[in-house]
Amino acid sequence: MTIVQDPVADFQLPPHNEAALEQIREAKDYESALALAAGGAALVSGGMIHPLGWVLFAMAYKPLYRVEKLARLEKLMTVLLSEFKTQGVQVFPVLKVEDNHPIDLFIRFPKKAHLIISIRSRGESEVVYNEKREILQVKKKNKSGLTTWRPCPLVELSDYERWVTKNRALFGMTSKEVTKTPTAKVLVLWSPTKAAEDHNPHLYSEMGSMKLLALRRKGTAFVIQEEEVTELVRAWLAKYEETK
Repeated sequence: MTIVQDPVADFQLPPHNEAALEQIREAKDYESALALAAGGAALVSGGMIHPLGWVLFAMAYKPLYRVEKLARLEKLMTVLLSEFKTQGVQVFPVLKVEDNHPIDLFIRFPKKAHLIISIRSRGESEVVYNEKREILQVKKKNKSGLTTWRPCPLVELSDYERWVTKNRALFGMTSKEVTKTPTAKVLVLWSPTKAAEDHNPHLYSEMGSMKLLALRRKGTAFVIQEEEVTELVRAWLAKYEETK
């Protein structure tokens, strides 16, 4: 006889969807106000009090770019929930990973498709993939030469995928779901950063109507611009449905 165990009664998913989005907004508003206070005087004097609900989101990022990172997360989460909520999407922001940057977004369509998204910007620059060395390099506007992007976002995405697999219980996933569900690793370049347009043709792949830069280091990662996120999620879902 097969014994079916009931789910744990007090199981709770990490903050996601509207509840997490509201915390992101509160964190952004607080950090924006704090940035306007000279030297953080308002915080020191007790003039600003932060709710504990979102403080972990804000503290996950370095102070110098905390506000803009939170604003980008807010923008993407708002669009994703608007487009895919009726399809049962779960959007988990700011998942802390040991000895690494946080996972910006883990997008889960239960038992259908997963996406792990890193949001990155290097100012007014182009991102170039060095095939021989299997690294990303950055070419700054009006400057000669290339600098190596460290830590490499492609390696980080591979680490993130392993972390999600290892910590699948946090999201209520079985080992079967986490291994059988297709996972897209995505590097989202935020304007004014963009990918160079002269990569070799074999580095591109097609998904639906999209032509994607697909870089292979420790697996395949797609490199897209911020405005392409919704289209990529839609194409990834469609690709999975086609294989069923």
